[in-house]
Amino acid sequence: FQLQASGGGLVQAGGSLRLSCVASGFHFDDLAIGWFRQAPGKEREGLSYISATTGPYTFADSVKGRFTISRDAAKNTVYLQMDSLKPEDTAVYSCAADRIRARLRTGVPTYWGQGTLVTVSS
Repeated sequence: FQLQASGGGLVQAGGSLRLSCVASGFHFDDLAIGWFRQAPGKEREGLSYISATTGPYTFADSVKGRFTISRDAAKNTVYLQMDSLKPEDTAVYSCAADRIRARLRTGVPTYWGQGTLVTVSS
């Protein structure tokens, strides 16, 4: 099982980035896949998750209205569209998956991908 995250980079405040998470070795529709981030010196923060049965769910107030999660089952890929980026969004972003979607909400999913660094300059 593998989750491959990509799409991070350097962007100015107010800009946009789209992160991708490709899942392999899974039956994609069985999974809830979500995004987490960890900024330097801070705890990991869960942002949102999506599944075939429940659709998108964003639970981090800090990104509501700015970040949108989506999925493309044909590509086994989950995306995180990040708009109106702020310097405080600077962090390593990781995707994670579990067959039990509650584990995405509680921050203990079984499968993790490597992180991708997002840096937002002021």
